[in-house]
Amino acid sequence: MEIKHKSHFQNLSGYKLFGIMPDKEEIYSFELTNKNGMKAQIINYGATVTSLQIPLSNGKIVDVVLGFDNLQAYLDSYNLPSAPYFGTTVGRYAGRIHNASFKINDKTFQLSPNNNGNTLHGGNFGFGRKAWNVTDITSGENPSITFGLLSDDYDENFPGELHVYLTYTLTEKNELKLEYKATTTEDTVINLTHHSYFNLNGHDSNVLDHEMFIKSAKMLETDENNIPTGNLIDLLNHDFDFRTPKKCPFPIDNSFVVNSKTEVIAKLISAKSNLQMSVYTDQPSVHIYVGGNCFDTLKGKENTAYHPSSGICFETQNFPDAPNHKRFPNSVLKKGEEYMQKTVYRFENLN
Repeated sequence: MEIKHKSHFQNLSGYKLFGIMPDKEEIYSFELTNKNGMKAQIINYGATVTSLQIPLSNGKIVDVVLGFDNLQAYLDSYNLPSAPYFGTTVGRYAGRIHNASFKINDKTFQLSPNNNGNTLHGGNFGFGRKAWNVTDITSGENPSITFGLLSDDYDENFPGELHVYLTYTLTEKNELKLEYKATTTEDTVINLTHHSYFNLNGHDSNVLDHEMFIKSAKMLETDENNIPTGNLIDLLNHDFDFRTPKKCPFPIDNSFVVNSKTEVIAKLISAKSNLQMSVYTDQPSVHIYVGGNCFDTLKGKENTAYHPSSGICFETQNFPDAPNHKRFPNSVLKKGEEYMQKTVYRFENLN
């Protein structure tokens, strides 16, 4: 792994070998810890969050994200009937692209159809399956780690050589802050998101007893393959109106329209652990997905058997299939411009 100024990291206690890729590349796990005892463990395979430990009001510590104990399980998870993408960075384009194709500047690009004839989460070999470089680490207050990825021109058939940077910061307010930046050598489409499955009672339980709030009046209408039709559904009197908190539903795999760069756009609340997670983003939607199923094939961390309602994702992002809808927010990153995205997950004890 090309780690810049590697000596800079040698004194880090939380820096250890996590596994070795099939091409012999070494994957490392890095730990960020704040002064309250909150800890995040992140590997450079997919810039993936493998563990997020939160101190509770009763003195216990709970790991609130699903994941695996070893690299091999992450590699094998892509062979499951539907890959879970535990804790990973999704790109080049999060969500679905209809008919695995889009147009830029009157040129059509044909992608890999890895989901019912459509492209899901960047294709067969998206950003979550790549080894990222570590470009910076800071310690002390608000410790952070920055990962970098060079996605080649025509990687998964997307145009342009894309340089991506993702900085994770663990703030002293018990926030996990994600800041993405990207530039391209050719006009391209981009939509990055984070795919942690959260469970505030611990990664080994069930989220259906959690309550959820989403500050959204509309969600995207989709067809039977979960492709946006271009229409929005008004959530007034709808089962998926979460402007008043209610229990997490199952199943759910829907994109909600949000538009606040300063206020909370979603919350997850557990009465059992007395914990609340608040989500902030500058993105136009949050895709909510309850899942985690490993089909009794792979075991999760600590030998846990994950099931279809083990966790819930808050995927802050642009609209799925935006490249194919003129009325959707812009998804094109032009040569010479910079993509920026910011998302924050904040954890608070309720009493």
